[in-house]
Amino acid sequence: MHKEGKVVPLAAAIDKGVRAPLPCLPILLLQVRDKAALHLRQGLQALFDNADDTLFEMADKAVERCDQNLYFEAMRDLRLKRKSIERAFLDSFYQAFAQMGQADPLPYLGVSEFLRNTLQLERAAAIQTMLDRVLSREGFALGQLGLRFQALLDQALDEPRNPLGPEALCGYFLDAGRSLGVGPKVKLILLKLFERYVLRDLDLLYGEANQLLAAGGVLPELKAAPRRRAEDRRLADRCVPDCLAAGAETDADSAGQAYFASLQALLAPVRGRVAPRLQSLAAAQPISTADLLRLLSHLQNYVPATGEPDDFHLGQQLEQLLLRVSVRSGSRRRISSADEDLINLVGLLFDFIQADANLPVNLRALIGRLHIPLLKVALLDKGLFSRANHPARRLLNEIAAAAIGWEADPQGPRDSLQLRVERIVQRLLNDFNEDPRLFAELLEDFLAFNQDERRRNELLEQRTRDAEEGRARTLQARQQVQQVLNVRLHGRVLPQVVVQMLVQSWSQVLLLAWLKQGEAGSAWLDGLQTMDDLLASIAPHQGAQACQRLLQQVPGLLKALRGGLASVALDSAAAREFFLQLEQLHLHACTESQEARTPAADHVLVADEIVLAIADESACAGVLQPEQQEAEKQLVERLRVGSWVEVLDDDEPLRCKLVARIDSSDRLVFANRTGMKVREWNSSSLAQALRRGEVRLIDDGLLFERALDAVLSHLRSQQAR
Repeated sequence: MHKEGKVVPLAAAIDKGVRAPLPCLPILLLQVRDKAALHLRQGLQALFDNADDTLFEMADKAVERCDQNLYFEAMRDLRLKRKSIERAFLDSFYQAFAQMGQADPLPYLGVSEFLRNTLQLERAAAIQTMLDRVLSREGFALGQLGLRFQALLDQALDEPRNPLGPEALCGYFLDAGRSLGVGPKVKLILLKLFERYVLRDLDLLYGEANQLLAAGGVLPELKAAPRRRAEDRRLADRCVPDCLAAGAETDADSAGQAYFASLQALLAPVRGRVAPRLQSLAAAQPISTADLLRLLSHLQNYVPATGEPDDFHLGQQLEQLLLRVSVRSGSRRRISSADEDLINLVGLLFDFIQADANLPVNLRALIGRLHIPLLKVALLDKGLFSRANHPARRLLNEIAAAAIGWEADPQGPRDSLQLRVERIVQRLLNDFNEDPRLFAELLEDFLAFNQDERRRNELLEQRTRDAEEGRARTLQARQQVQQVLNVRLHGRVLPQVVVQMLVQSWSQVLLLAWLKQGEAGSAWLDGLQTMDDLLASIAPHQGAQACQRLLQQVPGLLKALRGGLASVALDSAAAREFFLQLEQLHLHACTESQEARTPAADHVLVADEIVLAIADESACAGVLQPEQQEAEKQLVERLRVGSWVEVLDDDEPLRCKLVARIDSSDRLVFANRTGMKVREWNSSSLAQALRRGEVRLIDDGLLFERALDAVLSHLRSQQAR
């Protein structure tokens, strides 16, 4: 029933760096191993992505400079050794699986030996507590997995030797982190992050492994372990004792409260807009924030979908619900001043977002549906306004930054980014109640998704950039070759065969020489010297001594010509014909008769400027006077690679990003979100397009920060009147 396999995915082999032959393992076991490796790799990546932010926050809150230096050094060491730790972890993981297939495997001690020998009692206690928590949650599924492994291998397998057991996984991590030169505090933080991002979802790993083995016929009669719901996982995460995180959240909440209190004076003039009929009643009792959150959760289910008629007004809806509450309770109810200020502030932020021309129209519609979820987050955590790394704030910023290059095409298919954002919005509307951790979970997933998207787009942008830089260098080289040919040939009467060879073939020799070594290179200088020698050799030579010198120079000249023409793969028949005619030209050059020195029928006058074929896209020339577009020219000069613009001269606006500035030819190359080149201007023509309104610059700064700054500036200006 069970076939043996020695096949391992190439990516796994590369990650392991294994060169020894792999042991024979059942195919099903290899599949379980590879799926588990992918799951663990993703967990490690999430761990290291969040470790940097965690350590930075710790350093920011540290009072003593030595503690700050400790955290900053740990951040630096972790960045440098991240890849090696991931690789060492997976090496240990693969080795543990390999030992399962050995007849007499070496005993794997996991963390047991560490727990017995460690001098760091706090860390040992944390590890033991962590293992107990995982086993209490996932012990049933892990036991089933161990039984299936034993049935598959036909040998006993105790729990410490199970390569997917929490003890073994902790052992891999501890072994891989031995090279880190960090102190006990940082190691304790990393262990807690390991539990949060790697061990948290072991139920998913064990469930997939058991399902795969059962589908393959390995003990299918075992009762499946109950799957934990996402809410249970978040509740379990909340129960993880992390005093550092709790302290940080407390400090952030107090800072957020203080920051919001400083804004309430600015928000006082706009009070009374939410449920005005009820807010004006002095005898009305304010409802609690918890009750307000329940009302908002009810309204969250009625947010119109994108594309539907939007007649949903939050203030009117709240007023209707408050009237119902007042009728049921028998007393007038209203929203407290602090909560109303918060509703107004979030409403002003979303008014700015809906009017922000820097965002694509379809993105504005999607973000507008998040009004109530963001308002609920603000009611739960005022740190939304004071913490730049707040998950909800970061999620909004990351979505806006990733989607800035969306093109408005309602009839076209939706790409993967748009589908992902739509799913995030719908997930928040469906599932977000009062647990802000959902934003952190969605942020983590979106960052992982966007990292892959950004990597692909950056690769395409780099290809476009390399192609344009190569094209610009080729253009510069051809212009240089064109110049030296005109200096030597223009206005002269020369044999047609020589002119044709120099323009069509020798120009390519010079072009390659310039591209390889530049103007100071020996190949370029030798090519120019060979061309000069050729032209001098076909000129009339008077006297025996001149002819003798020509005879001495001809062998070297012919060798240089043959070598150069061979480098550009000139057709052999054409080369043979040229050298036969060149021989005749050299004979005529030494003829002393006046008739031989007069231009023959095969001589031509090079009257026109020589123009080589250059594949160039000419940008529109500026017709405005320089002083008329000075401001726009300064804007163009300040453009950086990565800046976005919107082209408005077509039927549909086109958003594109500056991916290359070619200073040598004064060209600015723009690509769309996928990295494909779509526009090209020179500095003058782009300044002219900006002045005419055909192109406008897009502000790609952080959305939440821009919105908050704009709202506060507007409120301050109103207060100053």
